[in-house]
Amino acid sequence: MSADERPRATGPLSREGWTELLERGDAEVEGRMPWSSNITLLVTLRLGGEKRQAVYKPLGGERSLWDFPDGLFRREVAAYELARAVGIDVVPETVLRHDLPFGTGSLQRLVEADYAQHYFTLLEDAAKGAALRLIAGLDLLANNADRKGGHVLVDSAGHLWGIDNGLCFHPEPKLRTVMWDFAGEQLPGEVVAAAEALSRRVPRSLERLLSDPERAAIRRRARRLVADPCFPEPPESSRAYPWPLV
Repeated sequence: MSADERPRATGPLSREGWTELLERGDAEVEGRMPWSSNITLLVTLRLGGEKRQAVYKPLGGERSLWDFPDGLFRREVAAYELARAVGIDVVPETVLRHDLPFGTGSLQRLVEADYAQHYFTLLEDAAKGAALRLIAGLDLLANNADRKGGHVLVDSAGHLWGIDNGLCFHPEPKLRTVMWDFAGEQLPGEVVAAAEALSRRVPRSLERLLSDPERAAIRRRARRLVADPCFPEPPESSRAYPWPLV
């Protein structure tokens, strides 16, 4: 779909507006998104007078992985619910739907971004440093195993978003990320506060999305960050970087 054919936004939508559109909107599949190992689809959503685009990841389009259980779409939703619960606004609105054209899957607001920008280019902008550290901090809590540079987007308002969060929440340590530039630094206060809250209780919104071992692992990771509130160094004993990097 060319830029001229894309649905025209009628104005900014609130989080509540996007959530309603994602949960209730009629979805029409436009085509497959490029560069995705699993089937990822661009859809147009219509509800009332709104017409916007979203990213649909169906369960039926997932390839089985030897080191992750099936159901990556649930982790996409869980990443948003975790970010929302702890007040770190770096994951676009994402919902679980069972009535979509190719069955159950996640549906996430499409971020209209400058796709020439990514983690490595944004790192050169000192003004983006705080937001990058929030994404890196949330990745520690979620145990993100696939934070590529291209999974960090900047929208037209300059807000940074972390997308493609399906490889998260494994009970075993799996952190693989390009965001090691902050190693040894103190964690942002927002991340420490989130870790303190999660060490006491995992949000109820994650109960339907994650297994008992996955939720217990969140609390373990949170407790470790409370005890040592610094960005870690890359581990020498495991694969620390995803591939490709961008």
